[in-house]
Formats: sequence, structure tokens, C-alpha cells
Amino acid sequence: MFGAPATQAKPAHNPNGDLEVPAPAEMDSISSLTFSPASDFFAVTSWNCNAYVWQYNSQGQTFAKAQNTGTQPLLTSCWKHDGSGIFLGGCDKAVRLWDLASNQAMQVAMHDAPVRQVAWCPQLNLLITGSWDKTFKYWDTRTPTPAHTGTLAERVYAMDLREDLLVIGTADRNLHALFVTQPQQIKTLTSQLKWQTRCVAVFPDKKGFLNGSIEGRVAVSHLNEDQKDKNFTFKCHRADTEIYSVNTMSFHNVYGTFVTAGSDGTYNFWDKDSKQRLKAQAKAVYPNGTAAPITCGAFDRTGTIYGYALSYDWSKGYAEYNPSVMKPYIMLHSCKEDEVKPKPKAPTAGRR
Repeated sequence: MFGAPATQAKPAHNPNGDLEVPAPAEMDSISSLTFSPASDFFAVTSWNCNAYVWQYNSQGQTFAKAQNTGTQPLLTSCWKHDGSGIFLGGCDKAVRLWDLASNQAMQVAMHDAPVRQVAWCPQLNLLITGSWDKTFKYWDTRTPTPAHTGTLAERVYAMDLREDLLVIGTADRNLHALFVTQPQQIKTLTSQLKWQTRCVAVFPDKKGFLNGSIEGRVAVSHLNEDQKDKNFTFKCHRADTEIYSVNTMSFHNVYGTFVTAGSDGTYNFWDKDSKQRLKAQAKAVYPNGTAAPITCGAFDRTGTIYGYALSYDWSKGYAEYNPSVMKPYIMLHSCKEDEVKPKPKAPTAGRR
């Protein structure tokens, strides 16, 4: 069973009693955490240039299985659909496919600037990459040249792919939506939010997407003009006058609810259709009392586990970083049904 026993004292960085995965001593800030779509494994990438894979089970045990060392910091990762390999992108401007059976990594994509996002489209056997060189590219991983290059006005900061719908968030606060088979037909929307985009997540029904920003706010946006009246924004990851970035969002694959996690050290479960917060989790802090940012997170393939990483996000610069107390942590949360299952919308009182 995941988590600490109810009678056991919980450390400040783990106030919710989640399962803590032992992290390597050399680990730096954590840039991505992704689950295998085929088996009970997850991968983590770090600014220390390394990628790691663990296996987990329902008894709350984890086992370190593999490690891959790169040459420059890693920023993003995604799994192949069969769980056989992981695409790794980062500051060396390249994407490597790490084959887990052989523990070898082969370069499969290249940009002119760091690669910020990667996504695998199994329907078309295409790798999609987004970069700070202001392009997104399609790759047949068997050939060294891109199958398509899309030019954008600004750097790629966020990206999400659901089946054939791709949404890209860029540095100019624009959101670009397209179907993978029609890369020339891009619908560009200006964010409802006033500040920099940090993350995007496509709705399960592909009718729209979420985008989160550095201002502690999330926008719910629909692609169809007829549904614009359903668009709205809401505040989250704020404490009194302190405003924190929304760093990661994921939809639950069974219930269609979603989770947000931010630099305030909290993760919250939401239902966009009823406009309700389903569950607010306790705030993780470092021993010096500062918030322990959640830099990335994801649900596993069953929706029963939410994995997330705590690490310094560099939002306050080098001067505020104290590595002796601001250590990276990897956590696995066992999702209870009442945390992620939609609740009936509260009835409104009628006139008498």
C-alpha cells in the first residue's frame, strides 16, 4: 500500500504521506516524470544530464532499473507506446531514443536550439518535437531528416498530444492547435491568461485544452467557436499575496478530471465540467520553510497513481538556491476514488 502509515510522522516535504522513491544522490532539479503506457515503469529526467527508470508495484515498492547519461541537461521525455523505449530531449538540441532492452540511446532528431517538448504519435509512428528554435518537427525515426517542419513566431514552451490533436504553447502567449495529419492548418488562439504559459493539456474529448501560467491561474479553452461561452479561467496555487507558477497538468484517463501542480508545493484535483476542486493536498516545504516546488507530474496508465517530483525550479535565481536543504524528491500518490471522481454539481436554490 502506498504512503506512510497514519501514525508515522510525516516530513515537511511529504505532508500527504505519499510514497517517496529513493533518489540518486547526484540528482539535480527534475524536468520530467512520465509513466510507461504499457507496464509498471516510470522515467525521470534531470538537469544533471541523466535519465532514470524505476519499476513500481501495488505493494508500494519501487526498484531502480536503468540509467542513461547524456552530455547536457535534459528538459523533456516521452515513452514509445509499447514501453520499449523513451525519447529524451534537452539542451544538446537533439532527441535520443533510449532503448531499454539494450540500454543504448540513438539520436533520432535535431534542432537548432534546445528541445523543450517531445511527443510520440503511435497512429502514424511519428515523433513530434518542439524547440526554442521556434519550430516543431515531425520525424520518422528511421531517417535523419524531418518529415515536416512547422515554423512558429516564438519559442515552444509547452506541448500536449492526444491521439491526433496537438496543442503547442509558445513564448508569445499564443496557443497553436492542429491535427497531426494536417500540419499546415493551424488554429492559433491568444491565451486567456496575461502571463507566460507553462503547461498545456488537451481535453479527453479533444474539444479544447487547458493552459496554465506563471501567474497561478488556469484557462479552460474550447476550440469550437460555438462553445466559446464555456471558456473560463480560475485561480490556483496561490497563498495570500504569494502567486506561484502552475507547472504541470494531467487529465485522469478514467474520469476525465484533472490535476494541477505548482511551485507552491501543492497538487490539486479538479473537475472542469462542474467547475469544482475535488481535493486540495497539503503543501510540501523544505526544512528552511520555503515551498518545495512540484516541477512535473503525471498519472500512470491505470489512473490509480499520481507521480510527481519536488525540486528547485530556479524561479528565484541562483542566489536563493540552497542545495543542502532544497533536495529533489520523487513521490507516488495513491489516488482515492473520491479525489478524482466527479461529484454531482451542487444544486442552486430556486425561487419560492
